[in-house]
Amino acid sequence: MTPEIALLLAQDGIVNGAIYVLVALGTVLIFAVTRIIFIPFGDIAAYAALTLASLELGRRPGTIWLVLTLAAIALAMEVAGLARRGELARLPRAVLAYGLLPLCPVGIAWGIDGQHLAAPLQIALALALVLPIAPLLYRIAFQPLADASVLVLLIVAVAVHFAVSGLALVYFGPEGFRTQPLTRASFKLGSMLVTGQSLLVIAACVIFSLLLFLLFELTLTGKALRATAINRVGARLVAIRPAVAGSLAFLLGSAMAGISGILISPVATLYYDSGFIIGLKAFVGAIIGGLVSYPLAALGAVFVGLLESYAAFWNSALKEVVVFSFLIPVLLWRSIAFGAAEEETDEEEAA
Repeated sequence: MTPEIALLLAQDGIVNGAIYVLVALGTVLIFAVTRIIFIPFGDIAAYAALTLASLELGRRPGTIWLVLTLAAIALAMEVAGLARRGELARLPRAVLAYGLLPLCPVGIAWGIDGQHLAAPLQIALALALVLPIAPLLYRIAFQPLADASVLVLLIVAVAVHFAVSGLALVYFGPEGFRTQPLTRASFKLGSMLVTGQSLLVIAACVIFSLLLFLLFELTLTGKALRATAINRVGARLVAIRPAVAGSLAFLLGSAMAGISGILISPVATLYYDSGFIIGLKAFVGAIIGGLVSYPLAALGAVFVGLLESYAAFWNSALKEVVVFSFLIPVLLWRSIAFGAAEEETDEEEAA
């Protein structure tokens, strides 16, 4: 290990950590608002990467069929729910939310089959195709169980992951794909070569993290999400619907997952099941923040990227073991540091 090698490993670790930051922040956002540990988060990132690769190859992306299937199921469930509650006056809104809006990018992708678009248009279309996936999954699998325990929601999330990952195998096949670099620029800082792709990943992480912060601090929508995260019953009392807040949280999470997939696809070959390991590593970072603190989750995700990079240099076969083993001391520390406070809070609520 020389200083030059240490700097190169740090660069790779920070770039990987920046990817994990977006996934970790999305995981924390969804959990805070809905109490759902959204295991398929990484799968949506993989769908974004595979969708972009299909568009670059001039193929019809298999994401079309996933969105069509989810939209049909979600619309049928929403119509049945409205009919059962006698609220058919809201049917046009349901058709718009679960039918027309998800199908707009599907129609565009279907119409341009075989045509090569400019790179920015391909990226925009790939993001538009994956954007409805998380909200539709929320409506189908999680919203009917909104009041269930965290354990039940976690079991459902694991089942959804296997379903979504299996469908990715059907739609895209077992082959791996890597997309074209977003930029081929490179810069030399002393003895270290820094690629423009790395800088772009870090810049995107910083920008979208800042936008998320501004959303929560300056907009009514962000404040409604924060209110739902703090107290769901209190949010209902001030006319904030937790179901709508949950759908919005999943929509934002889907956008962040899609951006992560677009950023990572030029630097790593992704397969139909690659998203699981990405989401799991980001989850380790989110755990460092206790699934409630966005800054700590971001710092934890960067630390995971650095830990993975240096562990790979030490022994590439054991890098996953090192990263996931780090969960044990983190959980022990949180149990010791915050266990007493949580027990006192539970006792006060019981009293």
